[in-house]
Amino acid sequence: MHFFVWRPVEPSPLTLDPSPAATQEAESALRRSMGPRHLVMIAMGGVIGSGLFVSSGYTISQAGPLGAVIAYLVGAFVVYLVMACLGELAIAYPVSGAFHIYAARSIGPATGFATAWLYWLCWAVAIGSEFTASGLLMQRWFPDVDVWVWCLVFGAVLFGLNAVSSRFFGESEFWFAIIKVGAIIALIVLGGAALFGFHPLAGEGGHPSLFGNFATESGLFPNGFTGVLVTVLAVFYAFSGSELIGVAAGETKDPATAIPRAMRSTVIRLLIFFVGAIAVIAATIPYTEVGLDESPFVTVFSAVGLPFAADIMNFVIITALLSAGNSGLFSCARMLYSLADEGHAPRALKRLTRRGIPLTALALSMVGGLASLISSVVAPETVYLVLVSVAGFAVVGVWMSITASHFFHRRAFVRNGGDVAALPYKAPLFPLVPILAFTLCVVSLIGIALDPAQAAALYFGVPFVAACYAYFHFRHGRKAVSVN
Repeated sequence: MHFFVWRPVEPSPLTLDPSPAATQEAESALRRSMGPRHLVMIAMGGVIGSGLFVSSGYTISQAGPLGAVIAYLVGAFVVYLVMACLGELAIAYPVSGAFHIYAARSIGPATGFATAWLYWLCWAVAIGSEFTASGLLMQRWFPDVDVWVWCLVFGAVLFGLNAVSSRFFGESEFWFAIIKVGAIIALIVLGGAALFGFHPLAGEGGHPSLFGNFATESGLFPNGFTGVLVTVLAVFYAFSGSELIGVAAGETKDPATAIPRAMRSTVIRLLIFFVGAIAVIAATIPYTEVGLDESPFVTVFSAVGLPFAADIMNFVIITALLSAGNSGLFSCARMLYSLADEGHAPRALKRLTRRGIPLTALALSMVGGLASLISSVVAPETVYLVLVSVAGFAVVGVWMSITASHFFHRRAFVRNGGDVAALPYKAPLFPLVPILAFTLCVVSLIGIALDPAQAAALYFGVPFVAACYAYFHFRHGRKAVSVN
């Protein structure tokens, strides 16, 4: 059964329309007020979260020290491939909620519709999770305050940061990310120095040197290469959020210059920070002793003798969670705005404030986040399990959509006589890059099916996507498909 007929929309070179109508439309649209540094920190804010500060210990315990480093290198490589495709598309279509637009223009409107709702649900669930986790961590200092109180407080703060202006959001995310990056740099510097024997605060003896932990009693891969493979799948999810640069493209000044610069900076920094941090943690803590009971950052800082390590990292992790929630709320609102702009969601979601903020879409996204928060308490084994599974599936699904969109976009561009050399930014080694990225994403989905702990993502994710296609076909199909 075919849910839609695909006829790729032929892309054309971007032109400036100085007409009064175009000017009036531009004035009523989202404001282009963010620069490269905002884009980089938005992407960093979306990526660097509890997955690195908390779950990295589980990654090392499963894959072993060397296996974890390899897994993160592979993850960084896939991020580079996806970002290369994303860079070319974001300049060709510099609009807000860009994933939806890429897929709708290059593949088909039904794919754009499914991509947008998949990604919206992904971040809506994440927002609820970030609020819950932040509230739990606050009980370390305020044990008598209920978790739900902190959820409401943090929800109001993030809503306010997003409701003022896109630049204000960008600035807040910049400083959120600075705190997290500072913690990672401190870990790499202090932990790395300790591995070379410089740890004056920790006293003498008992600290591992260089990469002694990498040679385990069971070899370089103590759980076999299967453990590394399963970890690679989890690492793909850990790097999710890097694609947020595409979401913010419509609110970026000079996207042709800012977006490629932000892409390069993001990939390089993620490679250094993630791989560097994992290498230091794996070299410092035996893989049999690292896990989820304590943040590996706390363990490393305690090992080098840093005072108040637990309290410092508690603050950093809360910041990381709120930063991810901040980016997620921004992304949710822009996805709904883009759907409304395409006529595939109520027009009220397209309404902007005088500062260019889609406030109705923002409010609905916050309601979605609070709904997932409630479901995590009321029905954690039913409704919330479904939401979390679809959210996990969404990450790889969106990356596949980006790479497929780039493949069809570039082919149509060349077929229409476009000059690839004249593009402000072009993904290298076409068509190898999009094909390889898409293939690796498909392999990760196959791997998910083989892992009982992650298989639920497919059980719920695939039917959700099918439902999106079916709904679009019956609701918009006749209007979206033109007959020759």
